[in-house]
Amino acid sequence: MGGWPTDTGSYHLGDLRLQSGDILPDARLTWKTHGTLSAARDNVVLYPTSYSAQHPDLEWLIGPDGVLDPTRWFVVIPDMFGNGLSTSPSGTPAWPGLVTTWDNVHAQRRLLADLWGIERLHAVYGWSMGAQQAYHWAALFPEAVERAVVVCGSARTATHNRVFLKGLLAVLEAAPEYRGPGRFLSEPKAALRAFGRIYAGWALSQDFYRANLHEVALGAPDLETFLRSDWEERFARRRAADLYAQLQTWEASDISANDRYGGDLDRALGAITARVLLMPGETDLYFRVADNAAERSRLRTAALTPIPSIWGHRAGNPAGIPADAAFLKNAVRAWLET
Repeated sequence: MGGWPTDTGSYHLGDLRLQSGDILPDARLTWKTHGTLSAARDNVVLYPTSYSAQHPDLEWLIGPDGVLDPTRWFVVIPDMFGNGLSTSPSGTPAWPGLVTTWDNVHAQRRLLADLWGIERLHAVYGWSMGAQQAYHWAALFPEAVERAVVVCGSARTATHNRVFLKGLLAVLEAAPEYRGPGRFLSEPKAALRAFGRIYAGWALSQDFYRANLHEVALGAPDLETFLRSDWEERFARRRAADLYAQLQTWEASDISANDRYGGDLDRALGAITARVLLMPGETDLYFRVADNAAERSRLRTAALTPIPSIWGHRAGNPAGIPADAAFLKNAVRAWLET
């Protein structure tokens, strides 16, 4: 890919004790790197994956002219637990239940230290669930993070966001193939079709549909085709058990839900020493500008830079959206260099 070094691998953590006290057996993280680690190990940008995404899905923004420049930074993409590449329910009969964002970032810290001797990050960059991981890194390891770029994410999953997630969980649980907890006798094809259609109403804004962008910008001949090709088929590529598990991770995400902060969100935000760039989408239905604005007031050093877009949540991952991609690139590149 491109004219810069890349590498991939799988890091084995053994039987991993989780935040809950349960064990994730034979846990492993898959990963990919872009660029070259400097001798001083001071050019590392960690880029965790988002909901249902695998690292190839997110590489589009890496490049000399992209958001993350691999000729300048050593970009490490760790796949989240439950995404089908790192340890996931679909390949783990003894899946323990809830695997939290806390569990993911602690595993990632071991990965960085053991494979490359990395103890400090120039930045952690993430979108959506990746942004939740970026926030966790900044709160749980304040001495290890210089900058955090939170794109369409929040420190704690908001109640309105949780309503959406509980609706998706209920769709999967209502499938005749569901045998609980979070397990299926076979892939629930009808439920996954419904899942995709519900998702389409949340991931993109009302303004997006009012402007008919599913046809004008994305080339769908009609709404039915758009829902089928962009949403039903998207989630059909993933296993239902994995989708279910990551929904649970998303819903439970909270930087203060741990022994260090005891549920005190203000204290967790106040402990962050990293310079935090908050980039919500102006029309995002999951992670609202108001949530980030409230967080901004509690952070030591932070900027709130909403993305002016009608693409809803997609504005934070704007592959094929030139205006939003340019806005993201300019803001992130400036933040990484200051």
